Amino acid sequence: MKTVKQISLLTGVSVRTLQFYDEIDLFKPSQVTDAGYRLYDDASLGVLQQILFFKELDFTLKEIKEIMDDATFNKMEAFKKQKALIQMKRDRLNRLLNLLEKLEKGETVMDFEEFDMSDYFTALDEFKRTHTDAIVKKFGDLDKFDEMVNEIKSKELEIAELAVKQYGSIENYVKASEKNLEKILVEDAETIDVEQSIAKTDLLTRKLTADFSKDVSAKEVQEVVRELVDWCNQSNSSFDVGENYWTSMIENYLTNPIFINVTDKKYGVGASEYMGKALQHYFGKQ
Repeated sequence: MKTVKQISLLTGVSVRTLQFYDEIDLFKPSQVTDAGYRLYDDASLGVLQQILFFKELDFTLKEIKEIMDDATFNKMEAFKKQKALIQMKRDRLNRLLNLLEKLEKGETVMDFEEFDMSDYFTALDEFKRTHTDAIVKKFGDLDKFDEMVNEIKSKELEIAELAVKQYGSIENYVKASEKNLEKILVEDAETIDVEQSIAKTDLLTRKLTADFSKDVSAKEVQEVVRELVDWCNQSNSSFDVGENYWTSMIENYLTNPIFINVTDKKYGVGASEYMGKALQHYFGKQ
């Protein structure tokens, strides 16, 4: 057993904070002595560790308590989700540090090997060569396809960063893109209703961002989040969107300036942060 002071020294969490966690029933001692001293066993340390992981990911104490009090809470699944989110946060910070080092040296371009999109553009050229008829049928002519490729090239670094986050590597992104293009242009050309998918996604997003004053953990808010996630998963079921799709989306809503600007412009200032936190809460309970 360890005392509250020993726990504080071990974890870096202040004694007062640990006492506060006890007061709000977030982190309880394993035992309280007759003299009123709080004592903690190894199982308690595991609970505190879980709490600190959630705090590192910017969950509020209220959200953490609701997640951990839920009867369906699975700590091992939570560890997996936390690991994925923290890895993404780490990778993003590493990229920022690398960029800052380059800027300090006077460089003005972000030239990371992991963001090399040459294989992707080679794959697009090969796809154009082998699926000419399907491309013409879908786009009207090859020039439209070339315009799409040029648009991607103009935003190569941004797209590469998103690809690495969502798929783990450019290599995985290239493989997934080839499969997805095949489905869009060949297999499912007549069955995919893109307009319907966009319209319903927009409707659910407007419903979710209708009132920012509502707590993201509120039942009615989380129900809309569930609808939105289910619909997006259903719409994407035929495609390879990457194993980190939702963790990537959460990070984009919370930290990506381009994503934030586009979302806030369409759904109101603060919409991107609200959606990010609502999704973060939803997946934290899965």
